[in-house]
Amino acid sequence: MSSLRMPQGSRSPFQTGANILDIEIQQERSAALGAAGQRIEKALAALREFDASGGDPALRPPILKEAATAVWYYFIQREACGIRDQRPAIEHYAIPREVLMRLGAR
Repeated sequence: MSSLRMPQGSRSPFQTGANILDIEIQQERSAALGAAGQRIEKALAALREFDASGGDPALRPPILKEAATAVWYYFIQREACGIRDQRPAIEHYAIPREVLMRLGAR
């Protein structure tokens, strides 16, 4: 007579296909949020470097536009992750008011 054993392995016996899919979706959202965070850091650094260098003002609009676009994408990704309050991100990245105003924020 053999004894009954619970399945061995890393998965819980109570995980369903839907649970596993939910975990994978959350992992993808987290990865996308991380990538968006890297983009915002790069775009804001470029804007700050340009402003500090005293470059030609005619060259600034596309740099500002990229910063605003990166912030917009980041905010969208945060909302997709269920994070509605953007104030902590604004403070963390020290997003300039000028960039926020391009998004329609007050």
